[in-house]
Amino acid sequence: MTVVDYLQRSAALYPDKPAFIDEEHLITYQELYEKTCRLATGFAQKLNAVCEPVAVIIDRNIESVCAFMGIAKSRNFYVPIDVTQPKHRILTIFDQMAPRAVVSIHGNLSEELLSEIAIPVLAYEELVQTEPDDILLGHLEESSLDTDPLYAICTSGSTGVPKGVLISHRSVRDFISVFVETFGFSAEEVFGNQAPFDFDVSVKDIYSTIYLGATTYIIPRVCFSMPKKLMDVLEDQKITTIIWAVSALCIAAGVNAFKYKVPQSLRNVLFSGEVMPIKMLNIWRNYLPEATYVNLYGPTEITCNCLYYVIDREFGITEKLPLGVPFRNEEVLYLNDQNQPIQTGEIGEICVLGTCLGLGYYRNPEKTAQAFVQNPLNDKYPELMYRTGDLAELREDGQYYFAARKDFQIKHMGHRIELEEIETFMNAVDGVTRASCLFDEIKNKIVACYTGSVDRKQIVECLREDLPKYMIPNIFLQMDELPINKNGKIDRQKLRKIYEETGVK
Repeated sequence: MTVVDYLQRSAALYPDKPAFIDEEHLITYQELYEKTCRLATGFAQKLNAVCEPVAVIIDRNIESVCAFMGIAKSRNFYVPIDVTQPKHRILTIFDQMAPRAVVSIHGNLSEELLSEIAIPVLAYEELVQTEPDDILLGHLEESSLDTDPLYAICTSGSTGVPKGVLISHRSVRDFISVFVETFGFSAEEVFGNQAPFDFDVSVKDIYSTIYLGATTYIIPRVCFSMPKKLMDVLEDQKITTIIWAVSALCIAAGVNAFKYKVPQSLRNVLFSGEVMPIKMLNIWRNYLPEATYVNLYGPTEITCNCLYYVIDREFGITEKLPLGVPFRNEEVLYLNDQNQPIQTGEIGEICVLGTCLGLGYYRNPEKTAQAFVQNPLNDKYPELMYRTGDLAELREDGQYYFAARKDFQIKHMGHRIELEEIETFMNAVDGVTRASCLFDEIKNKIVACYTGSVDRKQIVECLREDLPKYMIPNIFLQMDELPINKNGKIDRQKLRKIYEETGVK
């Protein structure tokens, strides 16, 4: 079974029900399935290939989702590429992924890009007019494997070359069925999509919707810079469930959007990507006390998420949320430098096992071999494990807590420091809306970038109550806003560039 079987089932059960809605259109399940068959026939005829990458120049629209499903049914896999990305990055992704073709929607592939690529360009508007070939589609369905790749999402690489994380139908099917069951989602859900379609958070929106026969409203990008408009959308579309990046939730909470309007239908708030500042979480819980709040954790390489924690108590503003427990059919290990499970008070790397694991990095065997390794606790048979590069601490309460990225530790004044710990306490300071820390290796100084009304002296006074002197930032940079990348996370590279350009000492 592939994810397309979910679509076929939902189309049979709910043919006239809206599946996806964007700012301009809606598409029913029957319409989505019919377009999927047309597109799949077009892809199969033009490509004459299976299990090959097809790039899609996406935007926040229904057509992008249709293209994904058509490619999947043609037994190929899609590579979503955001139309707003810089030309250089798009060309780098093309070089790395070597797609068989690229799909242009409404002519969104610029003339400048067209002149620099040497691969076939397929116009969505023409493909969707293809007459379905039932014999061809039947052959593709019969020959499909659930281990076929479904999509490749390109994440940043340490060398500057994006890594294409390849995920199979089986991994998505396995995760989504458990995901919707865990939180009791139903066909009545209306998901409010925030994540761009080249960010794996959107996988939960798309495939939870199709699996359940639910509906997703694709929230326009502009709403996340206009909080009042965002609240209008949540209320008017009767959104029941949001699965957002932490920064998106902080935007709404940080500008008092709830004083304008509280979305009455919203009952599930799930978040991931960064550590959630408790102060911001408490604002959401104050205005929507009956909603369920869930902290999700997991990198793209393990198909969205492997851990979840349902918020079940009040947290102090300097506390951290636990990582929680693994989803069913996933195993999480926390290993120290000797590849042994950590004990209370220790910090270890988060490692994941199960069918959730991706197929690896496309056309990158070296990086794949470094990250997808044999489980060191099992010497009896082959068992792959993914090393996340994230560190967690086991505390006295028996819970695991995110500590830092392996590469996000610094050495300052002889002490090893996790910058996230400083951020936790800065985010708790009254008057600080959001904070992010950097380390200036040349000056050997910790830099705190923040938004809010409070000044440096007040922040330092508050931090001294909780942090030792060597963890107090040396430089404070007050900003109107922190730069956010297209996935809704704080853009630390851009933040560092802004800091360097200020010349602050």
